Amino acid sequence: MDETKVLFQTSNKLVQKLYDAAEEKCRLNIKSFAGRRVLIEGGGYNKVWIETQPMGGAMYAKRDLEVAYNNQKIFMDHQREDGRLPGSIECRDSRLIPQFDKFQGFCFPAPALDVYYLTGKKSDYLDQLYEVLRKYDEYLWKYRDSDNDGCLESWCRYDTGEDNAVRYGNAPDYWESNEAPKNYDVVPMASMDFMSFSYAARETMAEIARIKGDNALYESHMIDANTIKMRTKMALWDGVSGAFFDRDKNHNKLPTLIHNNLRMMYWNSMTREEADRFVSVHLLNEKEFWTNMPLPSVSVSDPLYRNDTENNWSGQPQALTFQRAIDAMENYGYYSLIPKLGRKLFEAIGEDCIFVQQYDPFTMKPSLHSVSGGQDAYGPAMLSVLEYVSRMYGVVVKRDKLIWSSIKEDEGFYEQHINGHIYRIEQGQNKAYAFIDGKESFSFDRGKRIETDMEGKEHLKENDL
Repeated sequence: MDETKVLFQTSNKLVQKLYDAAEEKCRLNIKSFAGRRVLIEGGGYNKVWIETQPMGGAMYAKRDLEVAYNNQKIFMDHQREDGRLPGSIECRDSRLIPQFDKFQGFCFPAPALDVYYLTGKKSDYLDQLYEVLRKYDEYLWKYRDSDNDGCLESWCRYDTGEDNAVRYGNAPDYWESNEAPKNYDVVPMASMDFMSFSYAARETMAEIARIKGDNALYESHMIDANTIKMRTKMALWDGVSGAFFDRDKNHNKLPTLIHNNLRMMYWNSMTREEADRFVSVHLLNEKEFWTNMPLPSVSVSDPLYRNDTENNWSGQPQALTFQRAIDAMENYGYYSLIPKLGRKLFEAIGEDCIFVQQYDPFTMKPSLHSVSGGQDAYGPAMLSVLEYVSRMYGVVVKRDKLIWSSIKEDEGFYEQHINGHIYRIEQGQNKAYAFIDGKESFSFDRGKRIETDMEGKEHLKENDL
């Protein structure tokens, strides 16, 4: 069987050191969960969480297709009969324990479909994925719109994975019941995240219908998905501020300016116009989200910002946000921001190659202590390094296309071995050279991102980096 692997060499000594360390330490997070090889979150988090591990598994497919597949299937196979997916899964005494006490985000639909393409386009996998998403979306609308106002709700902090978030007030961390919580100040909270969960499920269901050649079903699902966009805008968009804001149980706007707008870009649940407003007004604002180390969870100018060094989604930039930001930027064409974020991440981690969860937005200093003590080998930080390298120096297999990237600095090569093929990009002094299975396919000027078909012949898109 052909080996799945990446070979990378660069003249940039820091990037090479970070890359090598991330590859080595990522392997420490591969565990056997009742006989399934999966990639756990790591850094003291010894379960698989649906907010991180389907996405992490899809990224790790560049190195291990079995792990990538299992990181999707483990959630698909443990869906409850009513449609709810586990927020996390623990392995205890060689038994899998799915946990339904929080939603924990939903970075699942797009990665799961990515893995379909990478692992042989199996029809039974695609059929199961469609049914999982259909039942999940039905569950959301059956239970998570408790006041029937057309806007889905978060009922506890861990529903959106926002540990210790001040904006949740006195809300509980966990909530397992299908009955809405009562007697709390904020929750049930009308949520941009939950609306995005539904949008992402419907958009991916539409794409599955398109793959199967059912154009009528594709159109139906896209109409349903775009209805979610419209409802979200009506309920949560502030046109004056140029951002989305959640609302409390009394439908009052929660004024905290949160990075969850960037999460919406990851889920593709904003319109292009909304994304442009948020990016130009807020994301690139040095007094809000474009700090020395960018992407704090809450605008640093907001009254609820907290610069706590332990896991807290009220403040410091999170490695998980950097991981999500790649797809967020690609969804809306902000390709030139990806290398900028990558360079910041490389600088913040630095020569020590210790991979942690959070970073100080002002000093860029890694926050080395987690809730379980000293932290290292935190999966989202390591996968972010590997993924930014692929978008700055590499070639990425993305569904039925190839993405070739070459920033202007540094020389070297990046080589992806996958599914019996070898895709290689060489970074020369002024030009980048693309090879498929040992044959040069084309060359292009450095500082570009090129999308091609799988043969490297048809150029689908070209953008500056």
